[in-house]
This record gives sequence, structure tokens and C-alpha cells, in this order.
Amino acid sequence: MEKLTGLKKIKTAVFISGTGSNLKSIIKFSKLKKSPISINLIISNTRLAKGLKYADQFRIKKKIFNFINFKKAEKNISILLKKDKIKFICLAGFMKILSKNFIKNLDGRIINIHPSLLPKYKGLNTHSRAIKNNDKFTGCTVHYVIDALDSGQIILQKKIKISADDSSTSLAKKVLKQEHKLYPAAIMKIFN
Repeated sequence: MEKLTGLKKIKTAVFISGTGSNLKSIIKFSKLKKSPISINLIISNTRLAKGLKYADQFRIKKKIFNFINFKKAEKNISILLKKDKIKFICLAGFMKILSKNFIKNLDGRIINIHPSLLPKYKGLNTHSRAIKNNDKFTGCTVHYVIDALDSGQIILQKKIKISADDSSTSLAKKVLKQEHKLYPAAIMKIFN
């Protein structure tokens, strides 16, 4: 990754599909002087994403793309990223799998956060799977995005103890709390 020169922050887009709690923590982090990134664009695959409210709240450009025609959506996103000079992408609860070509064109500049200790529990329902397998620990992982699901190089992980009385809901809350700290820490690690 490129080093920061002076005060120039790296223009970043965040892709979301849901509540945007990780988006909010990344935006707050981006406002810090030490942050290497600025959030210049928020992209969602649904207008129902509650996280879009942060675009309005923090006055960040937002765009919603309909993924019914996947190729067209990705092409239009690529055009927008180029136009807005976006150099880095954070996926934060984005529930679409990006194509091999899209990922290749942004070589090594897309990261994602996943609610498990990868390579364990790729994909969905990570918390219920960890509980079902009587795991003692779970956690979250920030990793580079490659064309294999949740398989890119790991940047940072945070381990979280699973309590005997944890449900997938209580575990999800515990993990999410750590995600909000891990994502900014991973971004700092990449650019420093």
C-alpha cells in the first residue's frame, strides 16, 4: 500500500447492505487526524440499508446500485469509482459477492470484515455455527478481498471468548463491538 504523504488522505468508498454500524465507526475514524483515509462515497445494493442515513448525517455522497443486472451494476460502480478518484474500498456488511474482474481491477485495494476467526466459518451464520460446534472462541477478521469467498490474506483478527450462555444474538453483539475497533486498526496497519 502507498505511504501517506503530508496530509493527503486516501479517497475511500464503503460498500454496505445493512445497518451500517461498521460504516459509522469507519467514518468516525476517518475524521481523526491520524487516519490515512477519507470516506468520499458510500455505495449500497439496496435503498433499504439503514446505514445510508450516515451518508446524510456526515454529508458523504451516496449511491444505490440495483444488482439485478450484476455486470451492469459493477460496470457503473467502476465508472463512478474512477470519476470520484476512489483508491480504496471497505466492505462493511455488503451482502453481494463481487466478480473476479471487479476485484482484479482493484487489485489489493478492497478489504472486508468478517464475523469469525477466518479461515473458520466463511460465509453466513458464523455465530450459530461456532456455538453448535461448541467452540470456546470466535472473533472477527479483516482481510483482503480476493475472488474466493472470505479467503484473502488476513490483516488483523480479534479473538472473543464464547460464554456458556451465549446465543447467536448475544455473540453477534459481542463480536460487532470488537469489529468497530478492529476495522480502523486494520486500516492503520495497511497504510503504516
